[in-house]
Amino acid sequence: MTVSVESVEPTSVDTPAGQAGGTAPGGSAGSAGGHADEVLRPHAEHAFAAELAALAAQDDRPRPARWRLSPWAVATYLLGGTLPDGTEITPKYVGPRRIVEVAVTTLATDRALLLLGVPGTAKTWVSEHLAAAVSGDSTLLVQGTAGTPEEAIRYGWNYARLLAHGPSRDALVPSPVMRAMAEGMTVRVEELTRVPADVQDTLITILSEKTLPIPELGQETQAVRGFNLIATANDRDRGVNELSSALRRRFNTVVLPLPESAEAEVDIVSRRVDQIGRSLDLPSVPDGVDEIRRVVTVFRELRDGVTADGRTKLKSPSGTLSTAEAISVVTGGLALAAHFGDGVLRASDVAAGVLGAVVRDPAADRVIWQEYLEAVVREREGWKDFYRACREVSA
Repeated sequence: MTVSVESVEPTSVDTPAGQAGGTAPGGSAGSAGGHADEVLRPHAEHAFAAELAALAAQDDRPRPARWRLSPWAVATYLLGGTLPDGTEITPKYVGPRRIVEVAVTTLATDRALLLLGVPGTAKTWVSEHLAAAVSGDSTLLVQGTAGTPEEAIRYGWNYARLLAHGPSRDALVPSPVMRAMAEGMTVRVEELTRVPADVQDTLITILSEKTLPIPELGQETQAVRGFNLIATANDRDRGVNELSSALRRRFNTVVLPLPESAEAEVDIVSRRVDQIGRSLDLPSVPDGVDEIRRVVTVFRELRDGVTADGRTKLKSPSGTLSTAEAISVVTGGLALAAHFGDGVLRASDVAAGVLGAVVRDPAADRVIWQEYLEAVVREREGWKDFYRACREVSA
């Protein structure tokens, strides 16, 4: 089953983290090595512990086995809303409710979930919050890379014990997938298409038979109720390590598109930058909303290959120019304004970041950027300061 919604306005909203450092059901107040209020980025179950607890307290709907919340409450946690007692649940994802409902419903069945989309469409963010709401723990994670070994998905060995006592359960080191199977939890696999094809296929038996054989011991680990898997994949990685048809059939695929409206994207960038800025003691976002709007406009026009009014066709650069990159550019601009300016976000603060995001290929992308500057930015009313700043850093 594939859900593809290309004409909607979803993406992530990493909103202010209520009472960061609280304790989610079944979680700890902080991570090893520091107090929760010292953690640069708390896990979702800690950052939004108050919201998760409020939802659990008022959630009287049926819950699948070992779920911390009902499917309705999980969707409310991601999309936001007001509970009967007046508690406000902040949105973690902005977009059609149906996308989240399909994702949550998939996890309530025996089908694994694949979140697919271009870079910057909130795949990792959504998977983390789904795991936090369903299992109360988003840390069972396999990070996919070209060097991910089979042991990261199956299991490894403590070689000191293996040499001393031979193969045994005590010498076995379970992977996050194996732990999730044994405990009835949700496990996450990031960037699945970056994982070598032969390692990917170790998931086939796990997802179809719900069992993980341990031939060295003549045993197996069977998944208990509550186990499921969320994978993410970048659809620009086609041709890197394509999923086999056998593995793809084990997933329900939900496509997360980029935001369709400029205002929705501006709102998303503003919310996320505001949260990051507060953690770094940077100026508030409202003072720089005009610059945020300009960054988003530039990214959207170059990404779409046409100006916002539809009158001028443009060449698109090689980069993705995603919402996540816009957030990074604006955050960097705020830091410049705070440490080397008057604290107000201006065109000169974001110009270098925009250039770095657009010009990934020094030859081809620089020509595209110069054409855009001269043909669009230079002629746009009210953008003279942005044009001058961009020309200065482009020289």
